[in-house]
Amino acid sequence: MAHHIQGQGRLQVTLLPDALDDFVTEDNPVRVVDIFVDGLKLDSLGFRRGDAKRTGRPGYHSATLLKLYIYGYLNRIQSSRRLEKEAHRNVELMWLLERLTPDFKTIADFRKDNGEGIRNACRAFIGLCRQMQMFTDVVLPSTAANSKQ
Repeated sequence: MAHHIQGQGRLQVTLLPDALDDFVTEDNPVRVVDIFVDGLKLDSLGFRRGDAKRTGRPGYHSATLLKLYIYGYLNRIQSSRRLEKEAHRNVELMWLLERLTPDFKTIADFRKDNGEGIRNACRAFIGLCRQMQMFTDVVLPSTAANSKQ
């Protein structure tokens, strides 16, 4: 194997960049998701905050779980279990969630309990896209018209 590119040994200690931010490019869509969600007034959109008991563990902030939900939507990851798995291994999600790793039950409960808030956040996102003129008037020909040609 002397004439091939050699990989690094799996037990080799390496120094990664000091900040997780170094792994996420400036034009990465997760930065847009982060800024968008941080700019929302979640209470007015209808998000419910879970109240923990005094002896219980504090819950995740709705903004964190909304970022995860939007990331999953944009990347076609619908399963709560897959989102949990991605949060453990995906560098973009590590950056977006600040290395938080909610479990699948927390993700599923967030969806179940905040349907109205999620719908309103999506409406706000579409409104932002329209305001920024990100939608075009392109009309795709129907498949029936193409099959007759």
